[in-house]
Amino acid sequence: MTTLGVVFRPQLPPERLRGMVRTAEEAGLEELWLWEDCFLESGIASAAAALAWSERLRVGVGLLPVPLRNVALATMEAATLHRLFPGRVLLGVGHGVQDWMGQVGARAESPVTLLREHLDAMRALLAGERVSTRGRYVQLDGVALDWPPAEAPPVFAGARGPRSVRLTGEAADGTILDASASVEAVRAARRLIDEGRESAGRSGAHPVIVYLYAATGPDAAERLRAELVRDGRAATEDLGVAGDAQAWAKAVRDLAAAGADTVVLQPTADEPDPEAFVRFVTDEVRPLVP
Repeated sequence: MTTLGVVFRPQLPPERLRGMVRTAEEAGLEELWLWEDCFLESGIASAAAALAWSERLRVGVGLLPVPLRNVALATMEAATLHRLFPGRVLLGVGHGVQDWMGQVGARAESPVTLLREHLDAMRALLAGERVSTRGRYVQLDGVALDWPPAEAPPVFAGARGPRSVRLTGEAADGTILDASASVEAVRAARRLIDEGRESAGRSGAHPVIVYLYAATGPDAAERLRAELVRDGRAATEDLGVAGDAQAWAKAVRDLAAAGADTVVLQPTADEPDPEAFVRFVTDEVRPLVP
């Protein structure tokens, strides 16, 4: 079955999160996803609150920018969430937006190297290992978690470019693709992920999570076009979906056929009613998606 999620956009003030969580929990939404975009809201703090306000809802952070976070601290935070809320936490890491990383003096000369080192260390620490490494960016000396999760949780990684996507297959437990990924881009990403996994001798499941621009209502097409322009894309680009539940479900099914295991519906930044957006996904779209 294709999992459906919804993004809580950090363009909304943090105090709106509780209402979104309650709506998602009551409506039966499977996953609520959060972003750690600069300079809006903390991914970890928001995730902890959302998990505490719910009993069943899975909460994802897609993604934590690794240049901002020492890997030991990021892993301590991840382990704490996984122990407090077992089975309900989904955490992804990634390069971060390079302009933002430059603004805070954290831009890495080789983002791919940094992400690989971070993933290797984070996955080993969450598995309960004691880690010593002297990488280009990640340096640990006999570090081990006192409170690792009971079972090593998956660590997801976000990527866009081919090298980074292939790396997620080599070094992560799942891949997050943002809303710029078309159906064909998802197919291509699956091929690169499989190449990476084969080269690393890895087997087993590797979930792919894909964001999808989505809008409904009488002005849906206009809002979607404006959102694409805000994100630096052509208003005519074949991305996202505007329309009724049937249109949304078809777009989700197309991404699933291309290789997406989870599709996260991404409202426009000016979505007039985020809670209604959640209910539309659960009440109207979910019954149409196998």
